[in-house]
Amino acid sequence: MAFEGLTEKLNATFKKLRGKGRLTENDVKEAMREVRLALLEADVSYKVVKDFISSVTERAVGSDVLDSLTPAQQVVKIVSEELTNLMGSENAKLATAPHPPTIVMMVGLQGAGKTTTTAKLGGLLRRQFGKRPLLTACDVYRPAAIEQLKVVGSQLELPVFEMGQGDPVDIAAQAVRHAKDYGNDIVLLDTAGRLHVDEALMDELKRMKEAVQPQEILLVVDAMTGQDAVNAASAFDEALGITGVVLTKLDGDARGGAALSIRAVTGKPVKFVGTGEKLDMIEPFHPDRMASRILGMGDMMTLIEKAEQAYDQKQAAKLQDKLRKNQFTLQDFYDQMSQLRNMGDLSQLAGMLPGMGKQLQGATIDEKALAHTEAIILSMTPLERENPQILNASRKKRIAAGCGLQVVDVNRLLKQFNMMQQLAKQMSRGGRMSAMGRGGAGVLRGFGKKKRFR
Repeated sequence: MAFEGLTEKLNATFKKLRGKGRLTENDVKEAMREVRLALLEADVSYKVVKDFISSVTERAVGSDVLDSLTPAQQVVKIVSEELTNLMGSENAKLATAPHPPTIVMMVGLQGAGKTTTTAKLGGLLRRQFGKRPLLTACDVYRPAAIEQLKVVGSQLELPVFEMGQGDPVDIAAQAVRHAKDYGNDIVLLDTAGRLHVDEALMDELKRMKEAVQPQEILLVVDAMTGQDAVNAASAFDEALGITGVVLTKLDGDARGGAALSIRAVTGKPVKFVGTGEKLDMIEPFHPDRMASRILGMGDMMTLIEKAEQAYDQKQAAKLQDKLRKNQFTLQDFYDQMSQLRNMGDLSQLAGMLPGMGKQLQGATIDEKALAHTEAIILSMTPLERENPQILNASRKKRIAAGCGLQVVDVNRLLKQFNMMQQLAKQMSRGGRMSAMGRGGAGVLRGFGKKKRFR
């Protein structure tokens, strides 16, 4: 995950500061040297690091810090505030057109993930903001680019506008007319990947900008390219006047320096980040939350938002009533595991819990184990799901044959379910949270190995 190495080094540095109690100016400067090295190793631009360390040091050696009762905490607070400022202070929202549709051009280098990101962004805008996006296939050069957009659009149930291998500028203009006619309030233009030195293709983007007058020009950059991402952002901004950046593959780079450098170097905000391969793994970029994650202090706001999106309120009320009446069933058991899966993989969720990133580092939900759980439960009759106590040897054998697994797999699931039922009983009787925590951890471990849940 991004910033993994940086987080560890910063935490080690701050741990030394806390161990000193009172701090001297030399203590702060020594700590800042270590922070500077950590940032450079994370592939943050040298100039950005130099300015950052200068700002932090100037604030941290003040008398209000060195003379305070908790100087180490004050230094951490200053670093957090400066990191937030470095990345843009607050979430930069998409600009909207006074009269729909809002037009967003997606541009960038080849291989940055524009097509998938275009679809992901459309899904996010519909899911979180109630928009009616239209995906537009303007990449007429890459083989199968149009088909790829149609496939991912279909998976997200989003409409895709395409006119084959025509003129991209004309396709974009026609898409805007189509959106006006059919009530789409946002048009996402998936353009071809290109190098900023390719004058012909850059001119094409300029003509497209002139033709459709987009409210946003978002540069899609691969976070794993490090400083090259910052260089690309500068070049595209000079040629087109980009309005923001979408960082992709943030889950695949343990350094993540591009996220810290882009705003400072180009003045353009990071507006969204791709956090995984799945089509729902994109989120608005919040500098304060990212700074909190980098410093190992978690990100409870994003975790709460993910839970709210994944969890069905009506189902939650229904489950609460069942728990109160001690009527927790196998179907409920499966529904809870599915909703946990919808929140994302555990390694990402762990990074949002203060102090939990290291303990659950690398943890993931085993998709195969969940598929087996689903197959077993769906091989049961409704009566068996509601009353698993009637499952005798012959019924278990039939269920195992029906889902292509072994009887031992059915027994394992039933054992896990019994643990959940015991937990439900404790909750219905006002059982303590500590007991619930132990029971819940046991159930999760039941889905596989301790570290990776496999």
